[in-house]
Amino acid sequence: MTADLKPMSERKSEDIQNTIRAVYKYVLGNPHVMESERLVVAESQLQNGRYSVRDFVRAVAQSDFYRARHFSSVAPYRSVELNYMHLLGRPPQSQSEISEHIERCITQGYAADIDSYIDSDEYLAAFGEDQVPYNRGISTEAGISQITYNRMFAVDRGPSQVSSAVKSSQLVSAVAANRTTVIKRSSATVTGSGTEKRIKIVVSAGSNSEHNARMGAKNMLSAPATCHPRFSESIVQARRSSVFVKLYNLLSARTALRHSFLLSHY
Repeated sequence: MTADLKPMSERKSEDIQNTIRAVYKYVLGNPHVMESERLVVAESQLQNGRYSVRDFVRAVAQSDFYRARHFSSVAPYRSVELNYMHLLGRPPQSQSEISEHIERCITQGYAADIDSYIDSDEYLAAFGEDQVPYNRGISTEAGISQITYNRMFAVDRGPSQVSSAVKSSQLVSAVAANRTTVIKRSSATVTGSGTEKRIKIVVSAGSNSEHNARMGAKNMLSAPATCHPRFSESIVQARRSSVFVKLYNLLSARTALRHSFLLSHY
């Protein structure tokens, strides 16, 4: 959404819907928004020309949806990181910026703190009245530190991440010590990489088939008590061969299914 945009009064209905989707995607941190969670009143005001994009961004950031995911359920430092990313398109640059917003939120309230981002000279210079906020950390701008890129990547790991999934601050040490943020490769052990959650799938073929096969093996690997001694050895060998083949086939199928799932997942 970096292109030059027309005023809301001159936009077509399709353009307005694209704008609404773009605001939900970026400002809300890439969630799946249910129909019941949409801000229908604010959307209507935007469509009727009573709201500018900046007004709509304000309504979204002050909504219960945003507050529940990016304020109430995350650490205070993380909340400030997310507000900077979602509303100004960059990470916090100094400890004083973080402290200022935490203090304002405590003394003046949540709504006043959100207003301080959207009413700032920086917001108006970067986005104006009718442009959707976007990731400014990937480009070089006058007055923006060069470490912004690394810090932005630590906060926003890409389009596969939902912002609210990461609860802890990603920059608390780097900002406090004013040092460079090291970019770590995405993995299951890198906080914020979007791959922390793992899924365990238990596969069972049929009704307790594996258990039944093993119990059958235990029972069938011995000759019947009434069996004539002359035939007992041949009966045991035949049953043993049959049971082992069944067990091997069952376990091979289960292993192949697990490998297929892992390859498709990663």
